[in-house]
Amino acid sequence: MSAALLILAYAVLVAWWVPSLLGRLTVGGLSARLGLAAWLAAMASVLISAEAVVLFLVKAAIAGWPGLAEAVCRSVTGHACAVAVYTSAAFELCVSLVAVLAVSAAAMVAWRYGRRVQRTHRQTRAHAQAAPIVGRRLPGISPGGDPAVVLDDPRPAAYCVPGRPATIVLTSGALAVLDSPQLAAVLAHERAHLAGRHHLVLTLTRGLAATLPAVPVFARGATEVARLAEMSADDAAARRSGRPTLLAALLTMGTGQAVPASALAVTGGAVTARVQRLIEPPRYGRQARNKVALVTVTGLLIAATATVMVFAGPLASYALTLHL
Repeated sequence: MSAALLILAYAVLVAWWVPSLLGRLTVGGLSARLGLAAWLAAMASVLISAEAVVLFLVKAAIAGWPGLAEAVCRSVTGHACAVAVYTSAAFELCVSLVAVLAVSAAAMVAWRYGRRVQRTHRQTRAHAQAAPIVGRRLPGISPGGDPAVVLDDPRPAAYCVPGRPATIVLTSGALAVLDSPQLAAVLAHERAHLAGRHHLVLTLTRGLAATLPAVPVFARGATEVARLAEMSADDAAARRSGRPTLLAALLTMGTGQAVPASALAVTGGAVTARVQRLIEPPRYGRQARNKVALVTVTGLLIAATATVMVFAGPLASYALTLHL
């Protein structure tokens, strides 16, 4: 039982304290892909730890309520736990109620989460099927590239829709303001989303945030993952089309007016974080320190999660033998 409580304390620590740490490390998007991995590792660690604790409760319930009551009593009071305490009907009833509520809550959360993810997947699939029918094919796409369709809408927009095949959707408003190099940068950005399977990551993390909005690692994590996914796709597009072209494309899409790359030096004013990080690339030393910090945090989270998974087996055996 002590191991189960330790794992539960670890899950709470990661869920409530780590978001603040990761928020400081990823605020500027210095290492977008590493930041994305760190947030996902934190979320996975909390989920696996919580599952291990629920597994213990289920196995302990199978072993019998008296055994679970004794385990709880001894883990809290140690050798001071008297037989009369954990064999009393009131104590067993309280422990049983807590165990039933915990398992029921976990089952309800899993059901709500699965239902939301399934609904999102169904909506995405319907959109993927409708987009090629409603829109017109964008000419000039290189062979082997993801197909792109154009929808009639004066508002500049571009996004990707996963499917078989995946489709990149642009509006007529976007085509009206983007020049050829900027259009190529936008397409490279969307292809980076598809290659990184960001749509799947966003579906899973947003489902967790909607299901468990009171847990910071999920509520804040979903927002941070979405932001870092955009920055990661920006980095891929910048490597392919160049930073000035991508910057011009982002500003053009944001303002709805053509912005030549040569005008970026005098744009100034309030710009989004995505544009700011492209205008002012971080110095190598700062970026290297940030990478080391993110790799360290991610490594610790992965190691702790692996330890929890190793302990999950002994926890199940403990619930049956009560020898820990």
